[in-house]
Amino acid sequence: MKGIHRERLNEIAIAVLLLVCYAYAFPHWADWNQNSRFDLVVALVDHGTLSIDCCVSNTGDYALFEGHAYSDKAPGTSFLGLPAYVMFKGIAAIKPVESALVRLAHSGSLAATLRAGGSGLLLDKLRFALGLTFATFLIGAVPSALLGALLYRFLGEFTANEFYRVAITLTYGLATVAFSYANTFYSHQFAAVLLFATFALLFWLRPERPNVGRLILVGLLLGYALITEYPTVLIAGLLVLYAFYRLPDKRRIAWVALGGLGPGLLLAAYNYAIYRTLLPVGYHYSALWQNQHSTGFMSLTYPRLDALWGITGSPYRGLFFLSPVLLLALPGFVYLWRERKYRAEALVSLLSVLSFLAFNASSGMWWGGFAVGPRYLIPMLPFLAWPMIFFLERHGRTVWGKALFGGLAVLSLGLVWGLTWAGQTFPEEIWRFPWTEFAVPHLARGDLARNFGMLLGLPGWWSLTPLVVILALIGIVWFRPDRSPRPVRSQSEAFA
Repeated sequence: MKGIHRERLNEIAIAVLLLVCYAYAFPHWADWNQNSRFDLVVALVDHGTLSIDCCVSNTGDYALFEGHAYSDKAPGTSFLGLPAYVMFKGIAAIKPVESALVRLAHSGSLAATLRAGGSGLLLDKLRFALGLTFATFLIGAVPSALLGALLYRFLGEFTANEFYRVAITLTYGLATVAFSYANTFYSHQFAAVLLFATFALLFWLRPERPNVGRLILVGLLLGYALITEYPTVLIAGLLVLYAFYRLPDKRRIAWVALGGLGPGLLLAAYNYAIYRTLLPVGYHYSALWQNQHSTGFMSLTYPRLDALWGITGSPYRGLFFLSPVLLLALPGFVYLWRERKYRAEALVSLLSVLSFLAFNASSGMWWGGFAVGPRYLIPMLPFLAWPMIFFLERHGRTVWGKALFGGLAVLSLGLVWGLTWAGQTFPEEIWRFPWTEFAVPHLARGDLARNFGMLLGLPGWWSLTPLVVILALIGIVWFRPDRSPRPVRSQSEAFA
């Protein structure tokens, strides 16, 4: 029982630590991608319409159809933002909170982060930004932090070493672009949560006695991933095949299909209400990106070597340039494949990674506009990260293995955090070397992303002081002297 208690304590500590790191900085306030999705939330709640005519001036990511503007994004993120925004409006209407908003509009620390010559902290814009922040916390930061706890538990199937599991989990959560997008109103990281949760649920499924409710939940998660980020159909398809493989009675796959029916009908109804078709055609009507979307099939052609290099090794948008620790997934996959009983999991994970690499390298907009790293690859990142546990299992006790993993993890952490925290927007696509051309100048003059420290009146680098203090307290409570590694029971037993 003591071992099980320690396991739960580790999961809680991981989730809390990740949540603090994710939520400390606010979502960017002038981000077209986020604004497009949140405009749909505001339009539905405040105006009772799917048209974002009310707010379209704050974004360039919109579709024009029959004289009205609509978000051209997959609507899953926006649908989840509806109850969060309703909650925010109720809280903001409370008199003390409303007074605090007025005072916040005159905050010197926040005003110092605004563009010179802009309109300043107008109260209406501040309410929009805080509504976006509140919704993003609930459907971005919280699920992403819970994914960390889930990943830690999942890794318990492959090693009893707590330190290895914590190291892999925090490396994924803090030293990859998952960190950059965990507290944004984008779709990629939430889709990653849905997909990897599905993978874990299927792995813990008891094939001889499959739970019908779990199979329906699998379908629901996969269906919602699809209406949140359309390219996830690649990984969702692999997970459906994995479910089919895991089920002795293949007819039970119908329960998965039933679970996915609800999100599918929701998407069809949304598209029919706007475009009078059941198909997701928003990008076809994009107002400002017709050249890109008219290339090939909705900007997709075929994998190109320059794009593949751009999203993997280049200093521009390279995944392994920004997070070189992920290179250790390559030997991790080799060691995973040698574990014959996990061949199916190895195939699902490897094909998830390769399919997304091929998809992104085929896109006419592979760089992703304003971005930290290759944001389109985020849904496959957990599938790339978890096999690193096999590298640590083989080499984590050697001096060189510890030094290699630790050094690459720290380097990745610095690169990701520096690029994420620099300035008030993600790096523009014009910067060919974002770290030296964008991050370094902003960091050097203390131009950091808006964060909670600034609400306390702390400027620049001083605004990170509360974050450092909170993380130190979490570390003191978590890593007590009596926390020596002990074997734990199989996670599959816990989920039987």
